[in-house]
Amino acid sequence: MQGYIIHTQKVKEEDLIVYILTQDSLIKCYRFYGARHASIMQGFKIDFELNESANFLPHLRSVLHLGFSWLILRERLLVWQQFMRLLYTHLKDVEQIDEIYFNQAEICAQRFLKQNPKRLIIEAYVRILEHEGRLHNEPICFLCDEKISDKLSLARGFLPSHTHCAGNFSFEVSKIAHLFDNKSAILLNDEEINELYAIILQGF
Repeated sequence: MQGYIIHTQKVKEEDLIVYILTQDSLIKCYRFYGARHASIMQGFKIDFELNESANFLPHLRSVLHLGFSWLILRERLLVWQQFMRLLYTHLKDVEQIDEIYFNQAEICAQRFLKQNPKRLIIEAYVRILEHEGRLHNEPICFLCDEKISDKLSLARGFLPSHTHCAGNFSFEVSKIAHLFDNKSAILLNDEEINELYAIILQGF
């Protein structure tokens, strides 16, 4: 079985509770500490086995780290771990999940070395919002319910609003429409990317 470690929680001594995102579930399991054990860190993709326990969490065993070369690049790793934290916060109360969350993690991980990490996360975020039926493609202000014509602001979950209603950073409607319709951040400059990424860090 394979999955991404999206959260770890230290318990007694060096033991860990580990949350692993797989294609169809979020697994909560227990990792006993041991000198021979492979290292466990948020963001790692692993191949693993579970030993079921009748009275406790399943035990995480036979862990093999499936590494990516960009994990040694600190700035990229930090962005990746922020994405893992977002997924954990969003999914932590769910066991059975749709495959889109794992698939978007896979797409990002495979491209993280050669492409801009923040752009990849923004595109993944938009795909997830669309899958959940929460992507607001129509330029209608969520605060006043009036149409937005040329400039807009975005709130958490990429909710659109007039700039004068929300008072946030101003985006061109056409650029955001391209992002939402094509799941591509190619038209956005670096400042706009940073602003969108800051919104993402607020959560889904």
